[in-house]
Amino acid sequence: MTDAHAASRARSLAEFGKLGGVMFAPADIGAGIGAYRARASDVVITPFAKCGTTWLQQIFHTLRTRGDFDFDDISRVVPWIETAKIVDLDLEAPQRAEPRGFKSHLSYTAVPKGARYIVAFRDPKDACVSMHKFMEGWFLEPGAVSMTEFAENWIGRGAAGTDYWTHLLSWWAERDNPAVLILSYEQMTAEPEAAIRQVAAFCGIALDDELMALTKAQSSFAFMLEHKDRFDDVMMRKASEARCNLPPGSDSAKVRKGGSGGHKAELSPDIAAAIDAMWAARVAPVTGFADYAALVAEIQRRNR
Repeated sequence: MTDAHAASRARSLAEFGKLGGVMFAPADIGAGIGAYRARASDVVITPFAKCGTTWLQQIFHTLRTRGDFDFDDISRVVPWIETAKIVDLDLEAPQRAEPRGFKSHLSYTAVPKGARYIVAFRDPKDACVSMHKFMEGWFLEPGAVSMTEFAENWIGRGAAGTDYWTHLLSWWAERDNPAVLILSYEQMTAEPEAAIRQVAAFCGIALDDELMALTKAQSSFAFMLEHKDRFDDVMMRKASEARCNLPPGSDSAKVRKGGSGGHKAELSPDIAAAIDAMWAARVAPVTGFADYAALVAEIQRRNR
């Protein structure tokens, strides 16, 4: 076993990549995916990373249980398919209520078929900034990898088809699939009650005034921030300390600031322009939307 005193976080993108390879070993990810047996009634919450996954897990679990909050990690009661092997969770174990619910970050191409799927899109600039903040203090030594360096890597990441752009396009292609509900993080922020109604209807959960009020309260930013220890990936954090020899007690909280547009104070003009250029190259030719705002407007139109 590695000497505990040598525990450390990555100080470069190269080191960060190596830690990721250890933490998310392909064989283990494959085992998690292979262990999932989809049912037609299942709900798989599968946005790209940092695009509202945890928020949707909490909305979904509150709706189906009428407010159950007796868990140490939201991903214990709404399990993350890809990491089931890593955290030793049985995906076929009984869940606390119906329908069964799961988390994923997979594209439509890669996700196991046969269930129902909820996807939230988020402004790529905000998603990128949020990921950097999330990794600092957990896998990355704070201050070691700048936002600019991290963002350049985030924008171009895609050799394995696991990038933001591939994920978005794969799910947008399924926008007319009745088994897929597409939301936007911005819509959820601006109209939380509408988002809750859409999730409840999609999942076949009867929604009354009491359940609406409870779900809105327990999925609010204030509530989730107050109880952020339930939303900080404790199972994955413990696994990362064992697998990657990361310092114990890392900051892996997923509830940090909330809202939209925070990238404006974080990203340089050059990086913002690079993200816009990638949108123009990858997304616009396929969707016809010149920018993310145009896509969000269409999602809102369709959902209304």
